Amino acid sequence: MTEKTQEKLQGLIENFKTFYDELHSPDYNETLLRRDYVDPLFALLGWDINNEQGYSQAYREVIHEAKLKSDDNTKFPDYAFRIGGTRKFFVETKKPAVNIDRNPEPAHQIRRYIRSAGLPLGILTDFEEFAVYDGRYRVKKDDRASYARVMYFKFEDYPKEWDKISSIFSKDAILKGAFDNFAKKDEKKKGTTTLNADFLADMEKWRLNLATNIALRNPGISVRDLNYVVQMTIDRIIFLRICEDREIEPENQLKELLGNKEVYPKLCKIFKDADAKYNSGIFHFSNERGRDDYPDTLSLSINIDDKVLKDILKALYWPNSQYAFSVMPADILGQVYEQFLGKVIRLTAGHRAKVEDKPEVAKANGVYYTPTYIVDYIVKNTVGKLLEGKTPDEVTKLKILDPACGSGSFLIGAYQYLMDWHLEWFNNNDPEKWARGKNPRLYMAANGWLLTTAEKKRILLNNIYGVDIDRQAVEVTKLSLLLKVLENENKETIGKQLSLFKERALPDLGNNIKCGNSLIGSDFYEGKSRDMFSEDEQEKINVFDWERAFTEVFANGGFDTVIGNPPLAKMSGNSRSQSNTLIFSCSSSLNMSRLLPS
Repeated sequence: MTEKTQEKLQGLIENFKTFYDELHSPDYNETLLRRDYVDPLFALLGWDINNEQGYSQAYREVIHEAKLKSDDNTKFPDYAFRIGGTRKFFVETKKPAVNIDRNPEPAHQIRRYIRSAGLPLGILTDFEEFAVYDGRYRVKKDDRASYARVMYFKFEDYPKEWDKISSIFSKDAILKGAFDNFAKKDEKKKGTTTLNADFLADMEKWRLNLATNIALRNPGISVRDLNYVVQMTIDRIIFLRICEDREIEPENQLKELLGNKEVYPKLCKIFKDADAKYNSGIFHFSNERGRDDYPDTLSLSINIDDKVLKDILKALYWPNSQYAFSVMPADILGQVYEQFLGKVIRLTAGHRAKVEDKPEVAKANGVYYTPTYIVDYIVKNTVGKLLEGKTPDEVTKLKILDPACGSGSFLIGAYQYLMDWHLEWFNNNDPEKWARGKNPRLYMAANGWLLTTAEKKRILLNNIYGVDIDRQAVEVTKLSLLLKVLENENKETIGKQLSLFKERALPDLGNNIKCGNSLIGSDFYEGKSRDMFSEDEQEKINVFDWERAFTEVFANGGFDTVIGNPPLAKMSGNSRSQSNTLIFSCSSSLNMSRLLPS
């Protein structure tokens, strides 16, 4: 510790001692604590707390939750500390009157945040106390405050423990890898699990229970319709629950259904209201001018028993749920869905539902997803290269494709990169100019400039395209991309979109994300009679006409960059199949017909 740092730290400690009684009064709130003590504490660790370097929102080091929050109604952590826009750890603060050492509720809160965000460590502090928690342990309502706690100090201990704190949580320590090294210690320790595994287990249970009940209560339903209804019901519930925690949908909207009978008709009413608000394929129940995709006329007509739905809804709220959906990143949701889509619902001869591995998954010994760091690397070296030297108007014309998008991990990465690029470009080119006019591209938020909802929609519709042979995967990709649009949104911004611009909050992705077999064109049936193939066989072949599906794209020269994963390749010996990343990148437009059989 330098002499200057020691002097400032000791000054904070002495000041806290001087005003100890006043700081423990009910009138002293978290906002004052953060300003008076926590901000200066982390500034001593080298963090640019107030963004004095003037970074754009995408790259500022510290994100503050600006709302004044009550202790029992919190949706977001107080601080997110980041390097290069990537979250490393959260800090949650409490008033000094709260006993962090013994009170389990604040501990549950920070642990749910870091676990849901996929972060290894999080800090809970009121300056008087400083506690560090491990995010790899499941969060249960009866956990004591000390459970999963790996460090605990009192404020008088800061000077003697400073080297330890600084060696893990200073900006310099994180840049040198010390934080990651500490977090990886004992990563397979008994009792630890991943959030992905827990959430996947929950979703698989919901799917089986829904499938069993729907097959029983709707005896005429086909296996294809059963898979569709189960998938869409889960997708819609998860979407709405995430929107609740992000304060876009009314708080406890779904939870309130637990006290009702005939839950599904009431849930369908919420679904229809969402159709009017969001305009997404997740909620599309009636014909609309300008939309080519067929509305869902099936889901609202089926029967589902109350108990099955209530079990799902109950599992989405604390204390039955450990998830904080406000901070759950799209890539974690995508990784869970990739595993989830590896199974399919079958119907037995007695019309009973059964969940099995898809044949291709069973053959490959499981589903493999591309790690986020690989997605980020590929996107940076394809999309990033494509953007060099361009303006936003020029970028509008770029078309980026994943021809086997799965749950959408590459498209999510590309979309996030594009949004960050636009935000930085506007920030560096007179941001106030881009916040004016009829169609502003920026607005000023508490933490700095952000892209408007309309701008995020425009980028998504102009630049991002995907195809997958699996209809369920197509819906998951749409879900993940739409949740990306809603990041940093709230009731006010969504309401403004609806009232001021007379637009629904989300784009219709039906023209961007398509279902089909990227490798088999419509000429497959030339010289053959379709009668030779059963309906199931035609569904599996799922021919895809690129020029017809993306008429406008091909009229303007085709796709500029293609990123994604190839099919699984069999490895020799006893090794399991691995997914090798395939990258297509070209400076000129790429005509996808070259990749299709002639």
